Amino acid sequence: MATESAAGSAVSPEPTPARRLLLLLVPALAVGVVSALVLLGVSLIAERLQDVLWKTLPDALSIGPYSSLWMIVMLTAIGLVTGLTIRTVPGRAGPDPATTGLVDPPLPPVVLPGLLVVTVLALAGGVSLGPENPITAANIALACWAGRRFAPDTSAELWLALAAAGTIGALFGTPVAAALVLSETLATRPGPGALWDRLFGPLAAGAAGALTMTLAAHPSFDLSLPAYTHADWGDLLSACVIAAAGAVLGLAAVYAFPYAHRAFRALRHPVLALTAGGLLLGLLGALGGHLTLFKGLEEVKVIAADPGGWSAGEFAVMAVVKIVALLVAATCGFRGGRIFPAVFSGVALGLCAHALVDGVPVALAVTCGVLGVLLAVTRQGWLSLFTAAVLASDMTLLPLLCVATLPAWLLVTGRPQMQLRTDGTPLR
Repeated sequence: MATESAAGSAVSPEPTPARRLLLLLVPALAVGVVSALVLLGVSLIAERLQDVLWKTLPDALSIGPYSSLWMIVMLTAIGLVTGLTIRTVPGRAGPDPATTGLVDPPLPPVVLPGLLVVTVLALAGGVSLGPENPITAANIALACWAGRRFAPDTSAELWLALAAAGTIGALFGTPVAAALVLSETLATRPGPGALWDRLFGPLAAGAAGALTMTLAAHPSFDLSLPAYTHADWGDLLSACVIAAAGAVLGLAAVYAFPYAHRAFRALRHPVLALTAGGLLLGLLGALGGHLTLFKGLEEVKVIAADPGGWSAGEFAVMAVVKIVALLVAATCGFRGGRIFPAVFSGVALGLCAHALVDGVPVALAVTCGVLGVLLAVTRQGWLSLFTAAVLASDMTLLPLLCVATLPAWLLVTGRPQMQLRTDGTPLR
C-alpha cells in the first residue's frame, strides 16, 4: 500500500485548462512583439531604400522618378539584383514562392537573412507584392527555433500558430484578422479543448503584435470612403454583381498562374527569370501608371480619395494591370505576399463600377470589389470579409458584404488556388 501511495504521489496532476493557458501567455506575448518588430524593421529599411531608388537617384540623374523609362530600368535592375542575390545566399532565399502560402511549415534559420534581403528589394523596388508571406515565414522560423531551444517539450505547431498570429495581427493592426485566419485552419484540425482554448495563445500573440505595430507605426486600412447611409434592394444586386466580377478577375489570374510559372521556369535560371519578370513589371507599370507599382497599400488610398479623378476605363486598366503584375511577380520568383496587391485591384474594380453606374455607392462598390478578388486569390473567406469591411469601417455595409460573399464563394470554391505543388500543378 505504501508503495502504491508513493507511486501515486509521484505522478503530477494534469494542469487545468486555465493554468495551461496562463503559462502560455508570456511566450505568446513575446512572440507577438518580436513578430511585429521584424515586420516593422523590414518595412522601415524598405521605405528608406525606396526613397533612394525612386527619389534620390532619379533626381541626381535628372530623370522623372515615375517616367516610363525609369520604371522599366528600375524594375529590370531589381529583378537582376534579386536573381543574383537568390543565387548567392544560403538556401536560395527559401522555396519557390509560387509553392508557398501565408502560413507554411518552418524554414531552416539559415535561409532567413537571404529571404529578408530579397523581400526588402521587392518592397523597395516597386514589385507588386506585399510583405506578408516572407515576413510570416521568417517569424515562424524564428519562433520555432526559439521554441526548440528554450521549450523543447512544446510542439512546433504551437510556435507556428503564435508567430503567424503575431505577424497577421501586426500586418492588419488588430488580432481579429489573426483569429479569423487561424480559426479556419484550426477548424480542420482535430485537437484537445475548445476552439477558444486553442485560439487563446494565438489571440494573445496577435494582440501583442497589433499593439506593438499600432504604437510604433499607427497603421490604418480605413480609406475614408463616403459614408454608406442605408441599404436598399438595388444595392443588394449591385453588391452581388461586383463581388462576382471581382471573383472572376481573381480567378483569371489563378487559372493563368501555372502557365506563367511554367514559362518562367523554362528559362532554367533564377537570374534570367527574375530579370525577365522585372522587365515585364516595368512595362506593366508604364502601361498602368506608377500607382500600379509597389505593394499597393499607400497607392490604394490615393485612388480611393478621388473616385472622380479617373474614368471607368482608367480604373479598369489599373485593376487588370495590377492583377497581371501580381501574377508575374508571384510566378517569376520574387518573394512576397498577394493580399495587398489584390486589395488594390479590387478597389480599382469597385471604383470602375461606380464610374460606370454612379448610382452605386462608392463604399459598397469598393468593398465588394475587394471581397471578390480576395476570395479568389486567397481562398480565405473570413480574411476576405474582414479586409473588405475594415476598408470602409462602416457596419452598415456588413450585411450586404455577407450576402455578396455567397455568390462569389460559389464561383471560387473547388477551383484551383493561387499556389502550386512542387510538381507545378495547382492546389485545390
